[in-house]
Amino acid sequence: MYYQLYEFNHAALQPARAYADAVRLFYSNPMNPVAKTYFGRSVAAAAEVFERSTRRYTKPEFGLKETSVNGVKVAVNEQIVWSRPFCDVIRFQRDLPEGAHAGPKILMVAPMSGHYATLLRGTVETMLPYADVYITDWSDARMVPLADGSFDLDDYIDYLIDIFEQMGPDTHVMAVCQPSVPVLAAIAIMEARGAKTVPASMTLMGGPIDTRKNPTAVNELAEEKDISWFRDNVIMPVPWPNPGFMRQVYPGFLQLSGFMSMNLDRHITAHKDFFMHLVKNDGDSAEKHRDFYDEYLAVMDLTAEFYLQTVETVFIRHDLPRGQMRHRGELVDPSAIKRVALLTVEGENDDISGVGQTKAAHDLCVNIPDDMRHHYMQPAVGHYGVFNGSRFRSEIAPRILDFMRSNPAGGLKTAKPAAAVAAPAKPRAGTAKKPAARSRKPSTGSNSAS
Repeated sequence: MYYQLYEFNHAALQPARAYADAVRLFYSNPMNPVAKTYFGRSVAAAAEVFERSTRRYTKPEFGLKETSVNGVKVAVNEQIVWSRPFCDVIRFQRDLPEGAHAGPKILMVAPMSGHYATLLRGTVETMLPYADVYITDWSDARMVPLADGSFDLDDYIDYLIDIFEQMGPDTHVMAVCQPSVPVLAAIAIMEARGAKTVPASMTLMGGPIDTRKNPTAVNELAEEKDISWFRDNVIMPVPWPNPGFMRQVYPGFLQLSGFMSMNLDRHITAHKDFFMHLVKNDGDSAEKHRDFYDEYLAVMDLTAEFYLQTVETVFIRHDLPRGQMRHRGELVDPSAIKRVALLTVEGENDDISGVGQTKAAHDLCVNIPDDMRHHYMQPAVGHYGVFNGSRFRSEIAPRILDFMRSNPAGGLKTAKPAAAVAAPAKPRAGTAKKPAARSRKPSTGSNSAS
């Protein structure tokens, strides 16, 4: 019912949005003398703020048409190399200069948590000059017909295993936030089966491996409610005329409202500042606001079965760190991982996945050799800064690339090359050391996706 009401309100506001857009165009037209006055810019700014605050934001494009390799600009083309109803794998094919090395093959597993894979546009852009980049492009559940079947956490893990098998053992996996758990689970299952196609390394970034450590507001909500509360309050059928009509989903707009409510004052201030930038004709600052919110406000629905299983497994029962997670009846045992290098990355100010939640992977993967594992905690960044922004480009990305180059397929060590993006910054306060390797198995006693 709430989803239908949301759709109705959106449709009802369409005439007002069209009128606001016409007002904006009229008062910002350079042929209109009023457009150059404070009054004209104020009216145009108010109209734009209203229109942008009430529109539905569609799936953005990556828009990465070129990159620079060895100082030479080259074209970039998107190619779908693997496809299923709920996910495509996109390769950013570069026209490499003659003699240029492709670099490590990186599969970025984007979060399936309400935002599109384009949230990692900056992550892809940073890695493109130095690596062969692929990314999982998860589908909006409201766009997938019921005839295509269901999709839960077990299906998610099956997808990852199939992708790893297709891409081969020279693949380096980057899991950003939510997929840290299913990526670790998929690799553990493959190792237990003796698969020859396990990735060379996995980099887990700001992920909810063990949400009992430094729980955030997101974690505490899951602790306070049982799974029936989530089923009764946030699961809704997709309304007509969407292709996924009648599919049970966790709507993207609910996920977005939850995230925005955590920092509501910051978003209100950002829109007030946006209004003032428009009035003052500060085009650069206004454009940065548009770029950020065009991405942030574009949301997708999650299937109910995936959302509920993830909440229960990861955030309520903590099955993985307790040694009780199962995939289609098969125990997920991270201690089986021996050939896949492990890098964990956290942000000091992360308010989605608290400090220590990702590092917990080292306590589970006890049989990875010490020289094939490392943990890094980036000072002065929040959740978003773990995978995007200036500190990611200058301090985190070089470490990731060096780690991948130092851990090729099959665990065959090579000399550590010079940093590709920039010289890695010297360890700063808060940088964690490598955890010591252990041979014992983790105890079996007794994050919604972010």
